[in-house]
Amino acid sequence: MASQAAKRVLVVAGLGNGTGTGAATAHLFAKKGYSVALIARGAATVDKVAEEINSAGGHAASFAVPSYSHDDLTAAWTAIHAKFPKPEYIIRAAVFNVSHGVWKPFLDVTPQDVQDCLQTSVAAAFSFSRGAILAFKENDIEPTNGKRGALIFTGATASLRGNVITSAFAAGKFGTRALSQSLAKEFSKENIHVAHSIIDGAILTERSKSMRPVEWQQDNDLRLNPESIAASYLYLVNQDRSAWTWELDLRPAHEKW
Repeated sequence: MASQAAKRVLVVAGLGNGTGTGAATAHLFAKKGYSVALIARGAATVDKVAEEINSAGGHAASFAVPSYSHDDLTAAWTAIHAKFPKPEYIIRAAVFNVSHGVWKPFLDVTPQDVQDCLQTSVAAAFSFSRGAILAFKENDIEPTNGKRGALIFTGATASLRGNVITSAFAAGKFGTRALSQSLAKEFSKENIHVAHSIIDGAILTERSKSMRPVEWQQDNDLRLNPESIAASYLYLVNQDRSAWTWELDLRPAHEKW
């Protein structure tokens, strides 16, 4: 009974500049009654998104980290459990939206570029997932959907295929996808839902607006809206155990593939 009465918590890692997928997901889940724990590098963006949610009547707390290292992410999970303790709260969903982009010809890629991509997309994904899985394993099964929790990874076109300037970036994204698939296989038996989302196209954010023409910004056929991606994540979290999705492929209507 305690778990049914507890307030659901969503943990989101990765907010970019606060106008993309991570922030949109946090806003939507807060509107649906979730408390939201926000993890990202740099306090300014984390605090900004938390303030936006709280000002709109939601409940969010910021957990800025110096880096996405194992120690910093583990410390963030410890702080989240302290801020949202059981039985008043229960962590039901987690989204790994962290990424590091390197787009260079292969011979221009540095050893540090490779390390940065692997640290962010692979090592950090392992650390974040460990915190999420351990939290979910302590949960009762939710009667409405038959799951203990849902862990979602934000992927990219590079999760599936490399290109002429994506050798380092794709290596990291391939790793994230492989981790997601492995976790889905291992923990579905414990009623933990793991899903991977391929984002195949450019997302409308403040940063992308500064680099693209107005026509692109105004055409819903050409780019992804972060709010639409967030709605897909909510759909994944609400899926019942008779039909779980492991992988979504999200793209705008006129994306070429």
